[in-house]
Amino acid sequence: MPGLCQLRDYQRSWLKDDMRAAFSVVAVALPVAIAYAQLTGVSAIVGLYSCVVPMIVYAFFGTSRQLIVGPDAATCAVVAAVVTPLAAGDPTKHWQLVMTMTAMMGMWCLVASRFRLGVLADFLSRPILLGLLNGVALTIIVGQFSKVFGVRYEQSYLLERLVEAPQRVLEFHWQTVMVSIVTLVVYYTAKRFRPAWPAAMLAIVAAGFVVWFSQLDLQGVNVVGVIQGGLPAFQAPAFDIGISRELVVPALNLAMVSFVSMMLTARSFAAKNGYDIDADKEFRALGFANLASAFSQGFAISGADSRTAVNDANGGKSQLVSIIAALVIGFVAIFLYQPLQYIPTAALGVVLIIASTSLLDLKGIWGLRKRDRDAFYLSAITFISVLIVGVIPGITLAVLLGLFQFLRVVMRPSDQRLGLDEDGTIRTIDASGKASQIPGLLLYRFNSPLTYFNAPYFKRRLLDHVEQIQPEVSCVVIDAVASFTHLDLSVMAMLGETHTLLKKRGVRLILAGRKRSLRQWCELTGVPVGDGGLVLRADMYLAVKLSGCYQSAVEEGQVPPVQKEPAPDEPPKPIPEVA
Repeated sequence: MPGLCQLRDYQRSWLKDDMRAAFSVVAVALPVAIAYAQLTGVSAIVGLYSCVVPMIVYAFFGTSRQLIVGPDAATCAVVAAVVTPLAAGDPTKHWQLVMTMTAMMGMWCLVASRFRLGVLADFLSRPILLGLLNGVALTIIVGQFSKVFGVRYEQSYLLERLVEAPQRVLEFHWQTVMVSIVTLVVYYTAKRFRPAWPAAMLAIVAAGFVVWFSQLDLQGVNVVGVIQGGLPAFQAPAFDIGISRELVVPALNLAMVSFVSMMLTARSFAAKNGYDIDADKEFRALGFANLASAFSQGFAISGADSRTAVNDANGGKSQLVSIIAALVIGFVAIFLYQPLQYIPTAALGVVLIIASTSLLDLKGIWGLRKRDRDAFYLSAITFISVLIVGVIPGITLAVLLGLFQFLRVVMRPSDQRLGLDEDGTIRTIDASGKASQIPGLLLYRFNSPLTYFNAPYFKRRLLDHVEQIQPEVSCVVIDAVASFTHLDLSVMAMLGETHTLLKKRGVRLILAGRKRSLRQWCELTGVPVGDGGLVLRADMYLAVKLSGCYQSAVEEGQVPPVQKEPAPDEPPKPIPEVA
């Protein structure tokens, strides 16, 4: 529990700042949690349940001092998109499926943490995540228009709803529209004249008061209605286990996207406050927090960037902010829940639309076009896919695009021919002309670890470079440090084949770097080393200096002498027996 270790060293001077930050977080979290519960399709009280225990759990297991976990717009939209068609209109079944998917998400996070997959925080690139969040935000905004105007969509997909919207304009409920206008006016008035006040809470309280005072709920304005608060009563799911199979892959996608989004928030605030976080422990903390949410009758949660920003802006110093805020929200959920029944769904829709606009950054996608065209295509494809085929297929496509992007870099990495500059330093041969090739000697670097799926490409590229400067090449030196990072039988087999091909052409193959490891790997896989086989050197400079091509070129004045002192060429050491 990293958070517990940090709380043991808590400084009393932090308490005032943490208390102020905690109540500021509560002011933002309460209305947002209720709104996101509506988005997920469950009771408003469930939104509060989703804040209490998960926030306390994360305070102990997380490594970020500022991050606040809780309901998130993108997370709730994904859960709703998966669960709604499976529940078939049954509210109890809907709630149970939501909890089941939340528990599955938590389990996926724990599995990922167990196998140290925190590196997945870098798996979905920022352009892909940018396109995904823009698509989800636009989907939420269009979906909430029906609540804001008091109409009902017949279509379930975004594009169809956009086509249907003009037909529903004349069907709007004017009392509902008035409540939405009151919510907007109060929200932006508070933002304009009292930016430090909780604008969302004030707007929802004002809208609820208008509904209660004018009894607009009797005139067709939809409200949250009577809810059952108090301590959550545990209930086990009572549905066909076959349905839960439909949640496994979406839960995995949700865990992936939630973790990446959370890490972006956590890392940015950690960098701002001068400390580092552990990605694997964050994965575990997210898993425990979602399991806690499921067993306390809540839904999926993630890192909440808006509440984290409020915490940081109010000077929050430690995880005690999460604990205090959770206790206050829990008190409301247990004892002060009855006034929540007067909250109009139109006001919640307005709050959701305002919250989703913070995710909307179409200008950012367009800005990628000039900086990185490949990144622009990735972001645009993800964005369009979410709009056309839906949130879940869009997330799946985003994950696959991230995988393909990674595989493309690893399978087809860049490579360089190296040479010597006028100071005798090894550097890349490029258009600048600062480095020139050593006559008869090819220095080659492959910029990726070699494994079974890029070994054929490595072999092809190396032989292509040899062909380009044939028949001058009599020796090839490979920078082994960059590419030979681990033992792979396919790679060693390819190395043996390459050595045989080059030997038939009269070309000597030298590997520079990782000498001890390569000697062991060659011995284990039967690749010849020494007389008539591969030549192993300690580093590139020693490999160049001991090559006959270099010595002849120096004597003829074609290249400058190597200035860097090479590493000593250690004598061969006995290979340990391997059972």
